[in-house]
Amino acid sequence: MRRWGAAVIASTAAVSVVLPVSTAQAAGGPSGISAKGAYLLDNSANKQLWAKAADTKRPMASTTKLMTAVVVLDSRGLNLSKKVTVKQSYIDYVARVGGSKADLKKGDKLTVKQLLYGLMLPSGCDAAMALADTFGTGDTTAKRTKSFISQMNKKASALGMTKTHYDTFDGISYGGQNYTTPRDMAKLARHALGNSTLSTVVKSVDTVQKAPAANGRTRTYSWNNTNRLLGSYSGAIGIKTGTGTAPGRCLVFAAKRNGRTVVGVILNAPKRYPDAKKMLDWAFNSTTTVKWRQLPKGAQQD
Repeated sequence: MRRWGAAVIASTAAVSVVLPVSTAQAAGGPSGISAKGAYLLDNSANKQLWAKAADTKRPMASTTKLMTAVVVLDSRGLNLSKKVTVKQSYIDYVARVGGSKADLKKGDKLTVKQLLYGLMLPSGCDAAMALADTFGTGDTTAKRTKSFISQMNKKASALGMTKTHYDTFDGISYGGQNYTTPRDMAKLARHALGNSTLSTVVKSVDTVQKAPAANGRTRTYSWNNTNRLLGSYSGAIGIKTGTGTAPGRCLVFAAKRNGRTVVGVILNAPKRYPDAKKMLDWAFNSTTTVKWRQLPKGAQQD
């Protein structure tokens, strides 16, 4: 969720080569996983494949934004084409907390769907605030964002995420009460992939979105996905990155091969991408040679 420059150019292409491995090689679970907490789920069967400290509560950084998106998309009477006007308060908030941003401009009118791209690809805290302000209830921004966080906790409860709590709409927590477990986050990821809009958003390597600007012209937003698994690992389809001092490096991810989807969660991992590769290779019983996609200079890093 750390703040860097806005992304304006396309990312470097990457490729992966998949080779089969023997069942003996794959037995016993993936080895050498650096993450303090991790989980692998067979998405179709809703079955645990492997876990490490699956029920230990840990801060989740910007993977929080996956729930932000889910609450929006599960809202009654959702209109993805609804226009949201960017407020100065969203811009001021990001500047104050030093969060990653979609680099939204005051007065621009973006659709809810465009804000979801701004939320999930560059991990925009400004987009998160815009959505929370729009879908929360109350007569002030503070009240609306607070009520939105309450909706996030209600959704967590409804999904059976019994060891998860949110105190923020974007993952920047000052109260220390924004936490989850690998098992709980896998439940959320499975639910999220069931939404066609969100599954399309999170597998996008990059996007270009045009929106009416405050000056009457059209502004072009170019966003790159902070998830480097996309475009690097064969079959990768998402989902969300997260980084912070206390949470460390986090990753909620998924890949699909031969009609089978595997969901993974990594919390506090010094080597989250190598971890994700090892976990997916083990799940798919394969060895994948990966050339990691590099984010362009100036892109958001999370």
